[in-house]
Amino acid sequence: MTQSTAPSRAYLVISPGRNEADYMRRTLDSMVAQTQRPARWVIVDDGSTDDSPQILADYAAQHDWITVVRREDRGHRAVGPGVIEAFYAGLDTVSLSDYTYLCKLDLDLDLPPGYFAGLIDRMQADPRVGTCSGKTYYVDKAGRKISEKISDEMSVGASKFMRVSCFNQIGGFVREVMWDGIDCHKARMLGWKAVSWRDPDLAFEHLRPMGSSQQSIYAGRRRHGFGQYYMGSDPLYFTATAIRKMAHPPYVLGGLATLQGYLGAWWRRAPQHGDADLRTFVRAYQREVLWRGKARTVARIEAERAGVWVQPQG
Repeated sequence: MTQSTAPSRAYLVISPGRNEADYMRRTLDSMVAQTQRPARWVIVDDGSTDDSPQILADYAAQHDWITVVRREDRGHRAVGPGVIEAFYAGLDTVSLSDYTYLCKLDLDLDLPPGYFAGLIDRMQADPRVGTCSGKTYYVDKAGRKISEKISDEMSVGASKFMRVSCFNQIGGFVREVMWDGIDCHKARMLGWKAVSWRDPDLAFEHLRPMGSSQQSIYAGRRRHGFGQYYMGSDPLYFTATAIRKMAHPPYVLGGLATLQGYLGAWWRRAPQHGDADLRTFVRAYQREVLWRGKARTVARIEAERAGVWVQPQG
């Protein structure tokens, strides 16, 4: 692999989006207000039919670090693999070796001004951190901030910040639902750390609640269940997590929809992720979590791999 000559804090942001006119101005404004702006922000307009193209054109005209890539209208808002296809359409327009960090960023977020500077500071303090984020929340109809309950050992897919060397070593993002869990497990398997930090300066607002869908939140939960099956999640572990989700909105039905997605994929023998070693790693990790807890399990894995981990060059 060619060694990177990118400046140590240079980061690239790629944002796939379709019909995000109701949200994107807040995302755009929060990016313009960053204390450390990206070296390049590639926004992929995935065939929008609302005011998105004009909004993006206005911001790109004002900021030379923003580039807009237009894709043809696919007829609907894509999630999961469609989002990652659009992400790669943006990535294909740049040279990744020009950057030290990479972020896949959704266009329905409101980020605090020091968000990216804070992430980079923490990553530079610990070179084993391969992927990270802050915590995300949404504001309910009563104006309350509701945590989306992101686990500490996972980085958030809506704001997936990665070291380019880690991204390259794990082989990038898979083009399937659960891509934003698979990358964390793959990174951890290879000796990297995946983390989201509970820090008020890194907390950001999700303007569209996580797990929703262009159809309904129940479709989003079924999609999540399918993604867990695709990743190779242990059935007992997944059942336990689905039951736990029943304690949160939309309560019991949301958990049942998640189970429906998983069991439906199992019943029809849907294909699973092709990396058998990773599927084995995920199941072993999840089974250990059931009796030791996440914090202790992750600590053991990180300590076990500390002696063999070598940061890739470039």
